[in-house]
Amino acid sequence: MNAPDKGGSVTHSSTSPIQRRLSLLSAHLVVALIALVVIGGATRVMEAGLACPDWPLCYGTFLPGRQMNLQVFLEWFHRLDAFVVGIALMVMAVTSLVWRHLLPRWLPLLSCALVLMVALQGLLGALTVLHLLESSVVTAHMLLALTLVAVLSGLTQRLRQAQSRVAPLWWRAGAAVALIGVTGQCLVGARMATSWAAQRCLASGDGCEWLVWHRATATPVALTVLLFASISLAVSGWTRHQWPFLLGLIVLVTAQVGLGVLTFRLGLNQPAVTIAHQLLAALLVALLAALLMRSPNNPSTSSQVVADDVSLEPCHG
Repeated sequence: MNAPDKGGSVTHSSTSPIQRRLSLLSAHLVVALIALVVIGGATRVMEAGLACPDWPLCYGTFLPGRQMNLQVFLEWFHRLDAFVVGIALMVMAVTSLVWRHLLPRWLPLLSCALVLMVALQGLLGALTVLHLLESSVVTAHMLLALTLVAVLSGLTQRLRQAQSRVAPLWWRAGAAVALIGVTGQCLVGARMATSWAAQRCLASGDGCEWLVWHRATATPVALTVLLFASISLAVSGWTRHQWPFLLGLIVLVTAQVGLGVLTFRLGLNQPAVTIAHQLLAALLVALLAALLMRSPNNPSTSSQVVADDVSLEPCHG
């Protein structure tokens, strides 16, 4: 995401065209990864995790026409999205290596690391099928997916910013604590969901420990995010100018708590509510990672706007 600086102008003054294009690719990848997380959640809710019994193909073919139904489509599209993300990350890695003299020194190494991460993600995806949706494997799959969302969201922010100063320590610490808390809450929820602990607890009183943990940690995590947003809005200066994103945090957390309560009130029988709950979780991870990497622009660049072929592009991510 890219926002106006203190003076309200978008700055691209010291970024090369290739860097700006990579930032646009990275922003699109954040959207694709959030979609991947949501489709994965829909696949689990609709019990479609084994709709394609083989891997990497589906019923031995790239596009299973005769076997296609809603469950097969969800699993097939989940794999297709992951494949597209992998190809895009390889393009980013090759581009950053070829044009490394025009890019930040850390970008080629990080781009290659992202390719390895998505390869590991594909391996975990294969193991989820081969091990018949074992809870620990699916949870690890979710953890790596959220890590990719966070890293690419932060990467997009760094690529879009020109010369910048270091953000205040309390800002970075608050955003980091909130991000870790939300990610941890997502993992507890993922373990609860992939082991069907909530359903078993509501039906027979078995396996309630994960449900208890998820509900017990929800309030502290939500309060941590709200406290970070509230302090940032109260402090004058650069942090207050991030108010659109901070208000977004407040709205997302409030809606997430409401969806969590509604999910249990409905007895976990409404897939759309559960999927929306997972969507907001992924959005929170992406937004907190972007805020963690935001920093004030240098005064010398705060009023410069380059009117080139990408200066009027819409914001993404």
